[in-house]
Amino acid sequence: MNILGYLQKIGRALMVPVAVLPAAAILMGIGYWIDPNGWGGGSPVAAFLIKAGAAIIDSMPVLFAVGVAYGMSKDKDGSAALAGLVGFLVVTTLLSPGAVAQIKGIPADQVPAAFAKISNQFVGILCGVIAAELYNRFSSVELHKALAFFSGRRLVPIVTSVVMIVVSFILMAVWPVIYGGLVSFGESIVSLGSTGAGIYAFFNRLLIPVGLHHALNSVFWFDVAGINDIPNFLGGQSSIDAGKGIVGVTGMYQAGFFPIMMFGLPGAALAIYHSAKKENKDKVASIMIAAAFAAFFTGVTEPLEFSFMFVAPVLYVIHALLTGLSVFIAASMQWIAGFGFSAGLVDMVLSSRNPLATHWYMLLVQGLVFFGLYYVVFRAVIVKFNLKTPGREDDEAVPAQAQTTDRTELAKQYLEVLGGQENLVTIDACITRLRLTLKDRSIVDERKLKALGAAGVVKLGEQNLQVILGPLAEIIAGEMKALR
Repeated sequence: MNILGYLQKIGRALMVPVAVLPAAAILMGIGYWIDPNGWGGGSPVAAFLIKAGAAIIDSMPVLFAVGVAYGMSKDKDGSAALAGLVGFLVVTTLLSPGAVAQIKGIPADQVPAAFAKISNQFVGILCGVIAAELYNRFSSVELHKALAFFSGRRLVPIVTSVVMIVVSFILMAVWPVIYGGLVSFGESIVSLGSTGAGIYAFFNRLLIPVGLHHALNSVFWFDVAGINDIPNFLGGQSSIDAGKGIVGVTGMYQAGFFPIMMFGLPGAALAIYHSAKKENKDKVASIMIAAAFAAFFTGVTEPLEFSFMFVAPVLYVIHALLTGLSVFIAASMQWIAGFGFSAGLVDMVLSSRNPLATHWYMLLVQGLVFFGLYYVVFRAVIVKFNLKTPGREDDEAVPAQAQTTDRTELAKQYLEVLGGQENLVTIDACITRLRLTLKDRSIVDERKLKALGAAGVVKLGEQNLQVILGPLAEIIAGEMKALR
């Protein structure tokens, strides 16, 4: 597997632990709504909910280790997740400041500061990746009969614990350097203030076509480079009290996405609909309404973005630039809201009572402006350059959405279009995409994929293919696996 493909695999696995965040956001959001003044201090119920959500947020490093190990394992087995946990515990125990001082024989005050931060998402991801690779290599190994009990999957956590001892000694030498580099990178972006937030948002959108935005997000949203924007924001008053949350600053890498996802992209959808040929408007309307609603309500934007990403890449670059501008404006004006899943209406409502949410309602005003901006710019560019957005194709109609509501039957149809079971090496999915490895990608009929309801297709390397399905992706992937 090439480097890009491997990074794709890691990016996909990152969605397993990230998918837990909405639970924390809901629990803490409801807690803040119940007790908007005391933030849990004036209501036992609110305190219970806020603390329950904080339990998830505070455990993100170990969740990353477990989730990535599980997500990257070849058959998604619990033994891989256990190995990820074992690996993380070994590394963080051996590299704790007290252990480092004892092993190196140095006073505690001479231990590099990096080891005080050894329990973080970066180390969690690293442990998860190593544990998954060990699982994929050793889960089918058969030992001598005398040790048969420890064969196969039972062997993996044992091997992982031994390998992680070696990894720990390597990290003892290189972790201070890695940590210093990550902190320097984070500080350089933070030092740019709102400009840095805008730059991040621009690249966040640009990386979506290849699915590597998850890796970039982990730097700004979690504690990889010391920024930790999402957990610090969700922490609310406790983050403020601990000096981790700064009113008007914490959340700046999230807030500006709300105007884009809730308003900007729906404005683009309206422009695409109005630009479609008359005979195609009904079909385009059905696609755009569903995609725009998903973006507004939940913040899931890929079905809409992939409708123009490849047929009109200039629009996608404009979209990335406007996203950077929106995040820059929100950060500059200190209009702050945050999310546990994505920047949709649900997360905005839940975060509105968070003590770190400042002038969040102005994001709605900004959103209305960006709705108009997206509509005018997209409509003008589509017409000016005669871009072939949905409904404007020269010689083919807009693909209709899948007609069947039977998920098993739909999965069968996707299997057939993808070349049959014998052509599929691996089947996986993230929130909105089927992620596939094929023996022969050339036999895949992209036109038929879109006719089944796919919003877009992404080719990576020689064998990898991503099919953008929206929220159906996980369901279809599961049905396809069951049919194999």
